[in-house]
Amino acid sequence: MSDALNLDAIYQETTEVATWVQTVLKDPAFWPQFITIVVVFGIARWLVAPLINRFLDLMMKYTQRVTHFRRLWNTLKDISVPLAWLALQWLALQIAPYLELRTGALVTAVSLLTAWVLIRLASSLVENASVARIIAISAWTVAALNIFGWLDEAMTLLDSWSVNVGQVRLSPLTVLKIGFSLWFALWLATALSTLLEKRLERSKDTNASTRVLISKLTRISLVLLAILIALSAVGIDLTALAIFSGALGVGLGFGLQKIFSNLVSGVILLVDKSIKPGDVISLGTTFGWINCHGLRYTSVITRDGTEHLIPNEELITQRVENWPFSNDLVRLKAPIGISYDSDVRLAIQLCTEAAQMNPRVLRDPEPRAQLVGFGDSSVNLELRLWIDDPQQGRANVISEVLLSIWDKFHERGITIPFPQRDLHVKSVLGETDIAALRGGVEKGKDAKAIDQSGAPESASR
Repeated sequence: MSDALNLDAIYQETTEVATWVQTVLKDPAFWPQFITIVVVFGIARWLVAPLINRFLDLMMKYTQRVTHFRRLWNTLKDISVPLAWLALQWLALQIAPYLELRTGALVTAVSLLTAWVLIRLASSLVENASVARIIAISAWTVAALNIFGWLDEAMTLLDSWSVNVGQVRLSPLTVLKIGFSLWFALWLATALSTLLEKRLERSKDTNASTRVLISKLTRISLVLLAILIALSAVGIDLTALAIFSGALGVGLGFGLQKIFSNLVSGVILLVDKSIKPGDVISLGTTFGWINCHGLRYTSVITRDGTEHLIPNEELITQRVENWPFSNDLVRLKAPIGISYDSDVRLAIQLCTEAAQMNPRVLRDPEPRAQLVGFGDSSVNLELRLWIDDPQQGRANVISEVLLSIWDKFHERGITIPFPQRDLHVKSVLGETDIAALRGGVEKGKDAKAIDQSGAPESASR
């Protein structure tokens, strides 16, 4: 019965629209207005719009360093044709009464163009081009239906097709309302959270861990609040989702245990401030600095540029070396070996001077070189120095210091030895064995001489 009523309603609306169009086309006053609209469009498209684009290109050239102006000029270039068309159409609307022309169609054209320009400017705030285009077309369709007076009939028709899902009544109109409300609420929540994050980044009173914690919790809270407000705004009773929410929570608890474990671990890491962006950490075989800290994973970039996404649970349950946890001071060690003929005290002095020459090496605590042992081939020294910027790397500063030590050793005649071994062979054979060994060697020499001179005559016979 309801399907038949819906089909009858569609047929009735279609018949009314067709009758209205036929009446308009038969009206003699319509065609002069239609010709005016077409002529004005041609002038706007091929004469005025190119001039506007040239002017905007000139403005972009002089304001190319200002991002906001450049984005505004690009948006105006995209709508240069409807903008020029609107301006000329409004001018034609003002002139029409003096030419004794009716203005019904002209007013409709101006209203549609005005709605399109305003909606297009508003949708330019959305960064995604596809989403902005969908929003602009949808909003202009609603505006066009309202201008022609068909909006109420269209909404009634869309609302007439409905199904009941439990206590919730769903129709195409309800789905459209839910979609638009969710999009707008989520967009507003994201914009507010992004604005808060930028404000926190410029704040010097809070550390990096606190900024990340506040921004993440704010974003999650705003998104959840936006979803609840959007569903309530379209008339959906949230109590009808209570059972579904309970079942979903149980399912998430068992099926997404690891994910929730990482989420909770991420919150714990942000609260206790054990690691924060910029820290240099070592976890297993991974050594690098923290690029960003999320609720599910932490991004660690190594010195070779590889980015590791480490689950937060591992940072909680495993042993982590955080170099600048309490402070940024890090001590580095460099083993050095010199020959036994070199002056050890002079070598220690040169090592300390070479470390002090590097700008990254701290003077307090000062670098020290110490004698740590006597090796098989060298006198073993160890240089210990301190830095306070481990984020800039440790191997590079050690390499620079060792190069300076190399140059100073060559200037002062201190040598770096290579492994050496003295081999002493003691005989364990007696005199009889040695004589027999010598006799065997002489027999071997005689046999070799016979082979070279040829076989004896008796052997040939």
